[in-house]
Amino acid sequence: MGDLAEYLAVHDADFRRARLPALYADFRSQAKLNPDAYQANVAAWSKGLSLLASQGLLSASDARPSILSVTTDETLRRSLSSRQYGQPMALGAVINESITAKKLFPVNTFLHAQSNVFQSTWGSVPWAVMGWGLRQIGLSGSQGDDAVPKGQYVLVDNVQAATKSFEDYMSSRSSKAERVFTKAQFYKLFSPELMAGQHLTVSDMDILLQYMSRDKKIIEYDGQVIKVPDTTDTKGITDEEASIASLNELTEKLKHQTEILSARVDELEHEAKSAVAKKNRVKALASLKAKKQAEASLTQRYATLNQLEEVSAKIEQAADNVQLVKVMESSTGVLKTLNAQVGGVDKIDSVMDELRERMSDTDELANILSESVGPPIDETEIDDELAELEKEAKEKQEAREAALAQHKLDKLPSVPSEVNRGEREKSPTSETGIAALSLGS
Repeated sequence: MGDLAEYLAVHDADFRRARLPALYADFRSQAKLNPDAYQANVAAWSKGLSLLASQGLLSASDARPSILSVTTDETLRRSLSSRQYGQPMALGAVINESITAKKLFPVNTFLHAQSNVFQSTWGSVPWAVMGWGLRQIGLSGSQGDDAVPKGQYVLVDNVQAATKSFEDYMSSRSSKAERVFTKAQFYKLFSPELMAGQHLTVSDMDILLQYMSRDKKIIEYDGQVIKVPDTTDTKGITDEEASIASLNELTEKLKHQTEILSARVDELEHEAKSAVAKKNRVKALASLKAKKQAEASLTQRYATLNQLEEVSAKIEQAADNVQLVKVMESSTGVLKTLNAQVGGVDKIDSVMDELRERMSDTDELANILSESVGPPIDETEIDDELAELEKEAKEKQEAREAALAQHKLDKLPSVPSEVNRGEREKSPTSETGIAALSLGS
């Protein structure tokens, strides 16, 4: 006792240590005194049961545990006992509230309902009437002792989680052959895939198929064949689709047989070698003979498998051709409708002629308006005025350049007078006396 309680305390945030006293107490009185706390406790237990079942921890026997359903009775209460807080005293109320909230469904009711159980009126029956009905079949205890209803119930949260995994898996499968299955093939393929680390049982698969076909409507299911339809598929399962599913199943069986036979051939060869090493000629011959028989069977299986795979490829090609023709037919209809809306070639020609005429009218109106605004402009006057402006601009530019040159000259240094006089005194004529000579005497 206490293992399940300990698991919840470790793996479920709603079962943190501080909340355990409230969850294990008889909190039924809070339904009126503190409805929010009451609903929070019910929701925590409902989620906790789904978590335990999803991990395969609620099995009451050595058989493979159900992942999508739970068996409820007083044994369940005892299995949830806490070493510190004892048994959950309001578990019966939790089960009944979960039934009312459609978190739990009796398995038989769920499997045999003809319409969507989430839209039926069963869940809307007043609780007093439904409670009376449940008590008549032993599914509800009195307010005094909170007996746990005895029965087997579908865990809706787990069914929805498995459905989500299935949708994710199928999202990348687009071909016809990948979207049809026999029931046996569906079970073999998806049993280990949809709930992490767990295998769905046969009863789990029945529950899941009912939910996805009747309530979720994401598959077609006739009891033998499952089809995941796309937007172009016809409603229901056709004979062709059933044949494809059977072909897929047979192909998988042959692949499995070839694997077994290949392993058998290797095993017999090893036995023959071992017998030869031990000088056991009789056993060696028997092993070799059995090996030849296994090899012959293996060759036959491979030949049949190749034929089936070739047929499957042709069927897939034909299905693609059908899809292509449907798309082309649809496209033809769309083009026909659009062309009809346009009105045909004659209408387009008429529209284009009218458009050209209106554009010509617009150009003509623009020309008339431009001619009627003010007197005509003399182009000669404009040329003369432009020449005058250019001459004026040139004169201004020349004046600026002359002023700039004069400014630079003004900044040059002047020669001092003393320097000029001294230089004259030292001229070559004065130094040589030539300047004092007289031409007359």
